Order: sequence, then structure tokens, then C-alpha cells
Amino acid sequence: MPYRICKSLEVENGHMLTKHPDKCRFPHGHTRKVEFIIEADELDDHEMVCDFKIIKEAVGDWLDTFDHAMCMNTADPAYPDFKARYGDRVIGFENQDPTTEVMARTIFEQASQALATYATAIGKRYTLQPGVRLVRVRVWETSSSWAEYERTL
Repeated sequence: MPYRICKSLEVENGHMLTKHPDKCRFPHGHTRKVEFIIEADELDDHEMVCDFKIIKEAVGDWLDTFDHAMCMNTADPAYPDFKARYGDRVIGFENQDPTTEVMARTIFEQASQALATYATAIGKRYTLQPGVRLVRVRVWETSSSWAEYERTL
């Protein structure tokens, strides 16, 4: 059985769900906790899957783009106005509502690529051994509700 670690990061984030039949179609926000679950079959030379700092270094700046940003479906009629008014603080999701499930998949895909890039970078203080892999991203929408996306083989 592989070793697993989890690193959590938080962002204050808003979204609006165009397809929602109730209040969630209006702009609203959440304190989102994002959990990155990483595994390896063997521990590295420091008896770790990887240093927790690697996760923050690899994905932190990108995840910060979600902080105090509004996520919107690009098909929402209000999207062009929001984008024109708030620029990069509006993150468009191409013809899909930015549900917590969709956000979990988006973050997983970005984090997977960022960790792969980090692993091949030269001159990093922390090393990421071959075989370390992102297994799952869990995004908490509230203290009692989350969605996750995990890798498929």
C-alpha cells in the first residue's frame, strides 16, 4: 500500500451557477479549503512522500488566482459585463457552471501538471522523487460539504 499525505490550502472564492434553480444562481462566496492528496510507493531520502512545501510552491501562485475571484460560466449573459468590469478577478469556465465538482477537476488537472513540471525543474531546494503522484483533490465548499476529483488509471 502506498504512503499518502495531504496538504490543505484555502482561498476565499465566489461563484454563480447559471443553471441552478434557486439562490445559487446569484453571486455568492465560500471559504474554500482545497486538499491535495499525494502518494508514493516509497519514501524519499528524507523518509517523506515529499515535503509539504513542494505543493505550495508548485500550485500556490496559480491557486491564488482564485482568491477573491468570481468564477462564472462563460455562457452566462452577465459574464461579459463581469469580465469587462473586474478583469482577471473573473475566471471563466467555458460553457459550464463552476460547481465545486468542476472546480475540483480543474484544480486537479492544473496541480497534476504543476507537480510534473516541478519534478523536472533544476535547482529547486526540495526534490520530488519519481513516482510521486497526485491522487485526489478535494474542495470544501462549506464546513459540511465538499466535492472531489481523483485520478483514473
